[in-house]
Amino acid sequence: MDVGFLVATQLSSLFPSQATSIPLQTVRQDIPLPPAHSESDAPAEHATYSSVLHTPVTGTILLRVIHGGLIVELVSLSTEIPPLRLIFPGPIIPSPAVFLWESKELHVLAIADIGSLYRVVIPVGSGRELWQHQIANVWPREYLLKNFSDLKQGLVHVHGIDCVAVGLPNGSLLRLENNYIGEESNDEWSETLFQHSSFLSSLTSFLPALSTSTSSASEIVSIATHPWPTDVGHVWTLSRDRTLRFWKAKIGCVASKSLSPGRESSPSPGTSAGGVKPHILLDSTPQTLLHIFSRHLAEEHVYVLAFIPTVSSPASGGSFHVFDTETDQLYEIGKLDASKNTAHCHLQDFMITDDSLIVLWDRQGQSFVEKTVINVEHLDDSHATVWHASSYAPEPELTPAYLEEHLLSPGSLTDKFFEAVMRPGMFSALTLRTAIDQYTDACLSLPNPRPPQLATTYATISEHIAAVVGCTVNLNRDPQTGAYQYDNYWNALKRDWEGFIARCREVERSARRPLILGVQDQGEIIIVERERVGSLVGEDLPVHLRRRLSIENAPIESQYELFAILCSLRNSLGPRAMLNLENRVLDILHQEIAFSFPDILQDQARRFQFREEMDDGSVHWIIGRLQSIDDLDAATRTALDVIGGFDVEVKREEDEVELLLPPSHSDWWRALTATYVAKSVDARYDLCLSLVTLLFFLADDLSDWDPSLLAEIFAVFRGVAMLRFVIRQPAGQVSVAPSISSDINTPDDVVSRMRNMNVSHNRTHLSPTYSIIHRLLAQSGDNHGLPGAAHRFLDATGLLQSVSPAHATKYEVLFCERLRLLSFYYATEELLSWLPRTAGASYTRARLWLNLSRADDASLLLEKLGGSFGADHSLSAEDQEALALILPATELFDSQYAFYVHVSNLFKACSLVQQEVSFAQLAISAAPVDADTSFLWHTVIKGCTDLALYDDAYAALMLTPYEKLKRDCVSHLAYRMCEDSAVERLLAFNFAGMADEVEDALAFKARNVDPRLPPIYSKILYAWFIRRGDYRSAALAMYQRAKKLQDLTHDPLSFSTLAEEQLEAYTVAINALSLVDLKNAWVLLPISADHAHEPRKRRKLSRHIPENKFTPGKFDADIIRLSDMQYDYALLSAQVDMVRREPTLLSSPEFLLSPSVIVLRLAQAHRFTLAMSTARSLKVDMTDLFSHLTGQCLRLSRNPDAVIQEDTSDWLLTDKVSSWPGTPADRGWRFLRQSLQRHDNPDTDYKYSKATLETILGVDRSSPPPPWLTHILEEHHHEYLIRLSLRFENFEQAIEYTLSLIRKSDAQLARDAPQNACATWLPYALIDQVLIAAAAQDSSTPRLSALRLELTSRVKRMQKLSRFSR
Repeated sequence: MDVGFLVATQLSSLFPSQATSIPLQTVRQDIPLPPAHSESDAPAEHATYSSVLHTPVTGTILLRVIHGGLIVELVSLSTEIPPLRLIFPGPIIPSPAVFLWESKELHVLAIADIGSLYRVVIPVGSGRELWQHQIANVWPREYLLKNFSDLKQGLVHVHGIDCVAVGLPNGSLLRLENNYIGEESNDEWSETLFQHSSFLSSLTSFLPALSTSTSSASEIVSIATHPWPTDVGHVWTLSRDRTLRFWKAKIGCVASKSLSPGRESSPSPGTSAGGVKPHILLDSTPQTLLHIFSRHLAEEHVYVLAFIPTVSSPASGGSFHVFDTETDQLYEIGKLDASKNTAHCHLQDFMITDDSLIVLWDRQGQSFVEKTVINVEHLDDSHATVWHASSYAPEPELTPAYLEEHLLSPGSLTDKFFEAVMRPGMFSALTLRTAIDQYTDACLSLPNPRPPQLATTYATISEHIAAVVGCTVNLNRDPQTGAYQYDNYWNALKRDWEGFIARCREVERSARRPLILGVQDQGEIIIVERERVGSLVGEDLPVHLRRRLSIENAPIESQYELFAILCSLRNSLGPRAMLNLENRVLDILHQEIAFSFPDILQDQARRFQFREEMDDGSVHWIIGRLQSIDDLDAATRTALDVIGGFDVEVKREEDEVELLLPPSHSDWWRALTATYVAKSVDARYDLCLSLVTLLFFLADDLSDWDPSLLAEIFAVFRGVAMLRFVIRQPAGQVSVAPSISSDINTPDDVVSRMRNMNVSHNRTHLSPTYSIIHRLLAQSGDNHGLPGAAHRFLDATGLLQSVSPAHATKYEVLFCERLRLLSFYYATEELLSWLPRTAGASYTRARLWLNLSRADDASLLLEKLGGSFGADHSLSAEDQEALALILPATELFDSQYAFYVHVSNLFKACSLVQQEVSFAQLAISAAPVDADTSFLWHTVIKGCTDLALYDDAYAALMLTPYEKLKRDCVSHLAYRMCEDSAVERLLAFNFAGMADEVEDALAFKARNVDPRLPPIYSKILYAWFIRRGDYRSAALAMYQRAKKLQDLTHDPLSFSTLAEEQLEAYTVAINALSLVDLKNAWVLLPISADHAHEPRKRRKLSRHIPENKFTPGKFDADIIRLSDMQYDYALLSAQVDMVRREPTLLSSPEFLLSPSVIVLRLAQAHRFTLAMSTARSLKVDMTDLFSHLTGQCLRLSRNPDAVIQEDTSDWLLTDKVSSWPGTPADRGWRFLRQSLQRHDNPDTDYKYSKATLETILGVDRSSPPPPWLTHILEEHHHEYLIRLSLRFENFEQAIEYTLSLIRKSDAQLARDAPQNACATWLPYALIDQVLIAAAAQDSSTPRLSALRLELTSRVKRMQKLSRFSR
């Protein structure tokens, strides 16, 4: 019989998604709260009971009772479906069960201590979806038990979906039956209470002293039925007094038999036979002591296998009794004694599969399995039972002694402890979380100030542990010397870590306590522990040999005798010497092999003083044992075959079975495989280290050994050491998307959680923690049994196929590349340090450095690899094959050019521009003549531009032979230089043949980019044109900037700043346009949509030509002359000045005043000089201005004091005006006169003088106007004076002005002879109006007669002149 050994994995480290929870309700009232969880209790997530259901439809389902019986959890071991949790309103009584009904429903039956029987029906989806998409269809039913007074101390056994047996404390049996036919059936159960009737029990019921003892002795501790589905409805029970009872469905107890550990049955409790003291009662805790089975050949016989423990016996743990229940009686067939290895062990479960009895023992908190053959037809007590024991492979336990030994290797204390704690399989995620929570609570209870690490939230458990453990330990100074007390600090830190590890060990010890056995398809045995699930698997040869070697004086096969000698050699050296030797060997393999192995080993042996570590007797004994081996070379090669060989089994070829029983693809199975791999690798490492130890022992004789054998030994050791390193590396916590069926947060759920206050059901959930091996196995997809799957995986790694450490095989390189692709960078770097620097290893190392952001190192290494490609490479065929396997196309590049392109793309994917450009340049230099390198040139130009290497970018731009690429990249270069404030360098570049593209690019930005934001492209464009002498384009650029700023000046808050920038732009544009010939001082400005709102009119080109007549892309343009720019500047300057003078204008929506309003407001503010200059610049009519000024002069003449009190600083109080003689009125009139002389002329038709006169006459028509004013008008507008006098009814003045006009004309005729009739023309009609108006007056006008005489004289002269002209 194959012995095998146990491998297991923790459940909390596997499942990626949070369990789906369904709270169950009850109709009972006034239910007490469940008991609170105490610190002495096991962690809530540790199961107190489990059962296993395996069917072809569902695969393997594990039922777990957790949280003190409040939660039943269903876990699928065959799929990756998240677990399902059923939350009960009260603790359930052991033991619930799960069944599959008609391949479409899972039934969970459980009895809660509140007196309710629950049936929870879970629909099963198609395939193996199970409950994943059926959560909404789960329906529970509750049945209220009538007989539940002593239910809390009872024992429940669920026979099937329609039968439940309950053992009560008084020994009676309550049978519950139901006829379930589907969802439509009611869930009413029939209750039948059976008593075990006997004369003794009837008699003792009347004796109180014996009644209590008898009731306790009759308490049922184990119930069993025939495995469901079955027609056998009988129940068998075992009570504390070791009485086996047989209960029939309708009758009750029909037979009983008292059992004892001896060969004969023991007397009844309370009596003695022959003075023998009765046996001690069994423990009242529910136990698995019965198993019912039948044989296919004799199905009418139902057998009972009962176990009677012998707790205090040093010989064994108890005995198994086999009974036949034929004819409703119990016939003992035989007995099987447990092995001596089970002494003081506790039986947890046992089962029968085929002809094998499999027993699960609890041996000091660890699982221990024994197997034996059982044949009920030929059971013979005369022969001792042969038991085959199976246990877990030896693994290091983090005891203080082991930790001390662990600290001997180099490295920091914290790193050593942290690595040991986080090693895969050492502690589960639940254990670590529980331990760190306990540690944190202990730290919070300290009186000292709390470190900030205790109040921080961490993303992962590993981060939590690394930050919190040891945070209360401080480095103090010696109070006397002031020196740091490093020794005290390290001792305290070490004790802190040891305390945390002790907490982890305590929790993990509870997690590893065995519960039950289970079976999968193909008879695979499952061992379920509180927080782990394992399997009984076959041993491979290395594991077998290590187990045999660990047993003292255990026989071993002759061909493996060398391993026994090497085991003795290691034991004689001791752990410290072996650790020193191991470190030396590892250092050798991390270095390049430059000398022969005999020389290396001889040198190391002398340095190590290997033989001095052993006593002479041990040395001679080892030499004598080695001499007893006939062929040491053959024995060594056999040992190598054991260490590096695999027993790769052929996959199952039962296609029909495969269709019905699809292979498991669960994380649990992969985790078991990973655990098996770890155990096998550990065993191989120990055996190989023993073989290397032999080489040190025989260092002086190695010159006679085959060099290839020595190289192969070290190559195999390197491979095993690499595997050992990998299996000890955790893969971290994987982030997995939440399941579709997430928590149900209904009001009922909230109420249930409030009732179950000790149920930890937070949103945060333990993330799955995998090992690297587990992640690698997930890629292989091999799920066909152990040890075959583990061996196939180890064989696929190829790490044990190397024959020399001086070479790196393709498998080793590919394995490192796989780890790198999985983002295990630390592990990859460590493995690469073992390999020589071949081309394949160097490429993987370079890719790794690229992942680690060591770009410069990666670039240097990849550049060196360039010589490995092309026709002139010097790679060996093996190195070529290894390199080809890890390249993207799994083949070698045909040239350096292709490799450089590939490397450039690698750096591009990592956004490492400098290295990308460097390899693009190398690719260009190595490119074939006919290769299209435009994309490489683009990479170089764009990369140099992005790196601010503008000289290199410009050089590449000018050198590239692709014109289209030039024009595509030049704008990007220009923009980046502008954004990087490298304008001077941009202007210094010639851009031969591409200047227009640069101008267009800058112009585009100047037109479309916000002119307020840097870089200011309009200024850059202006500088570009100025540098090239194009002043007109430079002026246009700045004028366009001013116009864009004008569109943004509507915001009062930014008006001041933007107006200053706009004025600056106008000034620069005016200066630039002034450098152009005056005849050509104009620019063309495209007409914008808001052009009609300009405050002035300009001469435009025709806008009435149909659009289809335009050249495509050409539109109307406005001619902007120098004067137009000056006008715009003057207007904005006036507007800015007005805002400065009157800041309240900014509160108005129209704070940008028109030119006329500006002039008027200046006049109203008595700033006449500024108003006149502004009006002249803006070409605004000054009629109102002079009218206002005339009014001020009139006021000065009448009331000078009132005017002087006003602000007259701009006209009366200037230095020039103040120096004039006379009164203020005189100075005011003089200021008016000079202003008219300056601004009133024939171009204005002297309208300002006319307005002045009209203003004077409008105020007081009787007062004469100033003579200088009338003189001006008499000179240029005599008729106006006459009409004005008539309008104001000043007829005397009208007569005088008429006489003056006639005399003026006569005087001119006297000087110059008339050339035509027009020369003698006078406004006779106006003169007639004067005569008529004067004659119409009541009073006589003295000068009217003189006017008539003058007219008569004028007429006569004209008549005479007319006659002479004929």
